[in-house]
Order: sequence, then structure tokens, then C-alpha cells
Amino acid sequence: MKIGVPKEIKNQEYRVGMTPNAVREAIAHGHEVIVEAGAGHGSGFEDGDYTEAGAQMLGSAEEVFGDAEMIVKVKEPQPAERKRLREGQLLFTYLHLAPDGPQTEDLLASGATCVAYETITDARGGLPLLAPMSEVAGRLAPQMGAWTLQKANGGRGVLLAGVPGVSPADVVVIGGGVVGTNAARIAAGMGANVTVLDLSLPRLRYLDDTFGHLFCNRYASQGATAELIAQADIVIGAVLVPGAAAPKVIRREHLSTMKPGAVIVDVAIDQGGCAETSKATTHDDPIYEVDGVMHYCVANMPGAVARTSTIALGNATLPHLLALADKGWKQACADDPHLAEGLNVHAGKLTNRAVADAQERDFIEPAALF
Repeated sequence: MKIGVPKEIKNQEYRVGMTPNAVREAIAHGHEVIVEAGAGHGSGFEDGDYTEAGAQMLGSAEEVFGDAEMIVKVKEPQPAERKRLREGQLLFTYLHLAPDGPQTEDLLASGATCVAYETITDARGGLPLLAPMSEVAGRLAPQMGAWTLQKANGGRGVLLAGVPGVSPADVVVIGGGVVGTNAARIAAGMGANVTVLDLSLPRLRYLDDTFGHLFCNRYASQGATAELIAQADIVIGAVLVPGAAAPKVIRREHLSTMKPGAVIVDVAIDQGGCAETSKATTHDDPIYEVDGVMHYCVANMPGAVARTSTIALGNATLPHLLALADKGWKQACADDPHLAEGLNVHAGKLTNRAVADAQERDFIEPAALF
């Protein structure tokens, strides 16, 4: 199979779909790899690294999309990229379709087969291709929250760790999954007072058993959530419903109870955000204010640490990439029901129930296709 890797064009997105090592693996499996010139520069990979690994470098995205049977990316295809997709082509990337009707419409119209990293599962019910970027975003969230909390950035002017004689910041993490756990660990390690909210008692027991008194946890009742949001200097939204739009657990009325200059870091923004007042921002212009509360809602947070993120993501995606290339999407999905969960669009049909429910569209079960 001919695998194409275009340069990412989303605002300040520096990651790349395949590392040179991934290229070597694909070529060892008998595939061709074509890479757009400069695609790896933002992650610290030069064109020569790819040619040394056996890839052919092409001068434009049009050439890559035009020649490749399979496109491997990081972020969802932007409008210009969606126009280049064609019937029968395989797209393997993050999609986050649930809150994105225009992208869904374009992918359906393209006739392409689209497999989304974020809905592939594993035998334990986890999301193995989302996990590495959730780890990165979770670990970045306290850093970004601490930066936004600085007075010059519109925040309260509170130091996360405090100093002797002055209390540290109060950080509330809503959601105790991969993002939330990593955010809580880093925020606590930076010296903040941290509380994690979750609806799963087994998950809360796990956090308590694993981390002890490093941070506190509470059951995420509406009352407890409202109480802690009102006390917080930083609220980190780490809520995830796989494949679906994020539930709005931070409501507009909560903002009026928050401290002036408090911060919301909405890591769920890729799935529409878990705050009613959240809207996607970019690394160029990451924060905005609503009712005196600062919002940090960058939709590609891991792109800020592109080299770490690219290598971590590549470690997770490579086995699935090779399965799709070695067998073709139909046989690969038939052989692996967890990979089949990643199938979101095929030949003008929606194949993911959560996306269909979020957009009130019809869909077909992936198993009906093979």
C-alpha cells in the first residue's frame, strides 16, 4: 500500500503523522511511504531523516493526497484537505466528529473510509490511541492554568504552589480518567491543593489507593461540583464520553460563583468542551474571558510539545497503521473488533453510533460492512 503523510496545517500544529522510525517499519512490511517536504520539521525530524528511512519526499500536499492510498495524519482534516480526499481512499487520524457537523458532511461526501484514533478501543475498554495525547494534555493543563492565572494574562495573580505563609492555589479536576489523573498528579506535584471529581466510585477508590494523600477526591454530585468550582482558582475540565460530545458539566451560572480571574482549562474542547462557555481557541490566541473567568480552550494542546507528542502518538498508532496497510481496512477491522470501533465513515455512510446520536444522523454498524 502507498501511505501518504502530509504536513499538518491546523494553526500551530507541529506534530506529524509518522516518525522516520514508523516509516522504516512500514517499508519493512513492504509498503511505500510518501511524505510532504517539511512535514516533520515541527517535531524535529528533517526531510533527510525520512529519505534515510526509505520515504519518498513530495513537494506538496496535493501530490501526497493525489498519490496515496492511505493518508496518515494527526489532527482532523481541515477544509482544504477534505476537498482532496477521494472515494476509496483510507484516512487514519484523529477526527473528533461528534461536535463537528461540517467535517462529518465533507467526509461523507468524499466517499473515503475514515478511521479515527480516538474511538479505537482495547480489551480493557480503554482508548489506546487517545491515551498518549490525553497524558500529554493532562500534564500540560496545570502548566497552562498556572500561566493563565498570572495577572498579566487576566488571571487572579495567584502562584500555584504558594510560598511560606501564603496558601497555594486550589485546583479542581473534573474527571478522573487519563487526562484528569495526569493533571492532578502534575498540579499536586507543583504544590497546589488538588481535588478530583468523578462519578465512578471504583475510579475514586483506585485514585485513593494509588495516590493516597497526594490529592483529594470527591464524588461528582451537582452540589459538590458547584461547591468546589466556586472555591477553585483553576478548574480543569477532563470529561470524556468516547466518541460523543462532551457533557456540559460547567454551566454558565457557575461562573458567577467563581472568583474573579479564576481559570477554566477545558481539555474536553476537542469534543465540544465540558463548559457551556467554552469555544475552541488556538495557541496563537489561547485565552478569553467570560463573566470575569479566564478560559483556556486550545483544541490541540499536545501540539505545543510536538516532539514528545509525535513520538508518543506514533508508538500507539503504529500497530494499527500496519494492520490497516498489511490487510486493508476491511480485513483488518474484521479481524480486530477494537480497530473496527475506530471506523467512523465509509463510502458516504456514518459508522459510529455516538457521532450519529450527537448529530441526529443515520448510521450503520461497522460489522455490516465486512
